Amino acid sequence: MAYLSKKGRRPAEWASKSAHGHIIKDTTIQEFLKHCNLPKRAEDVSLANDQLIDVQEITNNPIQHVIAVDSGYTEVPVQVEFPTATICFFQFGALIFSLEDLDSLEQQPFIDPEDMAKLKRIQRLKFTLPVRNVALQGEANLINSVRRSVYNFFIQDIDGSNLITTLKWLVFEEYSKPSLVWQLANCPICFTPRVQLQRQMISKDYTFKCSQCGGEIFLTDVFRLHEAVDNELGAGGILGYVATAFEQIIIAHLIRLILETKPNLLSHVLFIKDGPLAFFGQTANLHKPMRALVCYLLDNQNLFMAGLEKSGGFVEHADEVSRVLNPGQIILLDNEYIYKYILPGKADNQDAYGSTTYYANKVIFKTKSERMYVINVPTRVMLQAPKENDFPNLQTILANVEKLKCDMYDDALIPVALVNKLVSLANHPSSKILQKFAIGSMANK
Repeated sequence: MAYLSKKGRRPAEWASKSAHGHIIKDTTIQEFLKHCNLPKRAEDVSLANDQLIDVQEITNNPIQHVIAVDSGYTEVPVQVEFPTATICFFQFGALIFSLEDLDSLEQQPFIDPEDMAKLKRIQRLKFTLPVRNVALQGEANLINSVRRSVYNFFIQDIDGSNLITTLKWLVFEEYSKPSLVWQLANCPICFTPRVQLQRQMISKDYTFKCSQCGGEIFLTDVFRLHEAVDNELGAGGILGYVATAFEQIIIAHLIRLILETKPNLLSHVLFIKDGPLAFFGQTANLHKPMRALVCYLLDNQNLFMAGLEKSGGFVEHADEVSRVLNPGQIILLDNEYIYKYILPGKADNQDAYGSTTYYANKVIFKTKSERMYVINVPTRVMLQAPKENDFPNLQTILANVEKLKCDMYDDALIPVALVNKLVSLANHPSSKILQKFAIGSMANK
């Protein structure tokens, strides 16, 4: 790593302009590159008949409402001089609209702003996380400050409820036959491994006591975010995990509220998440209770849910194979296909792709209007070679994805485009404005 110019009196150290020659001439590097495989092009892809499925017309659409969940975040410096300090602002949004409102707009020659507002009913949640060289008052270090910030976010009141009640409901499967224990990988205070969080031992404020050190464990420590935070290097590595994990907890929260108030409504709602239906990194274990909830709903109610991927290797591959797919067709992605054409490597003979993170399998969908989507659909188990019948409500979900097409952006959906517009935080001017706001607020203390 080069030296920086801290005070402006001496120049910064720049990288060498000729050191690349040593890499090019190195025989071990040359040999390594010879054994690397790249993703396949469309002309190299061969599709089996059982992988290609035609989308069917549905006569009675059960979906009446659509709920889309997305988030945006931006990291801002609150102290630019050394030592630098940064925090991160998050904004989570859940947008709901009825398909009836959408259909009525399609019939109008001009869209009235009041009618458009019906498609923007949104609940916004804001969250601030210390990232580097910032500690909350009363907390000894950054790790504890991150833990406390997450806990405070989950216990805050949201129209008479809170997310931590939903987290307990999800983790201990209280919607069905409650489980008694959740095993935490380690105590965030004394690092004792395999801590047993007993459901009956949880306090009114959703905390536990470590049996070894007596320290306070928050229920939100099940995310294990503290394991990826370093007091010196910061918490920058958890920001993406926070965004995608909290989005899915918000979906679970909405499902819980519907079950408690009007359970029949669940069979008429399509949930759409911007991104994969999976928990990554330290939060990966949460995919297990989420899959348990999926199985319970499919057995006792119904569930229409989809994760829409907008970037990454699967989306790039979908764009590549779009010319070999007919409109109104989908590709069921199995282990062999994924590792042969999308992710260079070798399929695992034991585990399905994403078995430790996903609670859904993937399909590539080319609509009749020739838009391309990579869609995650919840499945009861993670399958190496899923068939059409393994995807509950697949045809209904695909039909509604087609219906929700948006012409504003390439391969966009109306709910995802709207919710993203309402929660995303731009680098300019949002980042600069938030920086000035944060610095001013912290300086006044």
